[in-house]
Amino acid sequence: MTDDRYARYPSLAGKVVLITGGASGIGAEMVRAFAGQGAKPAFLDFDDEGGRKVAAETGAMFVHCDLRDIEALRAAIAQIVAALGPVQVLVNNAARDDRHGLETVQPDYWDERMATNLRHVFFCAQAVAPGMRAAKAGSIINMGSTSWMGAQGGMPAYVAAKSAIRGLTRGLARDLGGDGIRVNEVVPGWIFTKRQEELWATPEGVANHLEGQCLHSKLMPADVARMVLWLAADDSAMVTAQYFVVDGGKV
Repeated sequence: MTDDRYARYPSLAGKVVLITGGASGIGAEMVRAFAGQGAKPAFLDFDDEGGRKVAAETGAMFVHCDLRDIEALRAAIAQIVAALGPVQVLVNNAARDDRHGLETVQPDYWDERMATNLRHVFFCAQAVAPGMRAAKAGSIINMGSTSWMGAQGGMPAYVAAKSAIRGLTRGLARDLGGDGIRVNEVVPGWIFTKRQEELWATPEGVANHLEGQCLHSKLMPADVARMVLWLAADDSAMVTAQYFVVDGGKV
């Protein structure tokens, strides 16, 4: 369903869009937003119940995939390409901001956090690049985080992975720009998804956070999705290697 208060992008109609982590939260909202633009969204997730629900609601193609398994990831993307055609827009959204103490982190946990929050971002881009290069066009949008920008503690592996998104985005923009492929980063602040509300959104914490924003309202998944739509559309045709913070003016 579209909201006529916001922009419609004709260039997105019919485009094949791949979104990682699309079964819930920000990812699910992006699936809805692209479907509302007349695009052909597909999404990956290991949450089968949520994935089936979003797919039924939007008509998007859902493929079960644990993004930490790179061979499974490659096979899932190949399945989407076979069904819908080459991916024209990639949104690397999947991540988990589980809290973890400095003293508790062991090498295997560190590696798992990198696999969850960083490694698949590169391999998704690598997998869709040939199709985009053949078309001499494409938009890749990587999701960052303000957590490291604000020196947030309590999850060192997560902030390390998310800070690396900035460098990866800029490097890929240079590597792929000669073929007309744009690569940008969207950097959400505290977005009030169901998970965030259930786990960390205490009344005192929310009040303190909103007071620190220039705009004293909760940020919702749709606020991020609208920025992603613009970066996916031809309206941003000469925008690449950039980052866009959506945080209500907090960092």
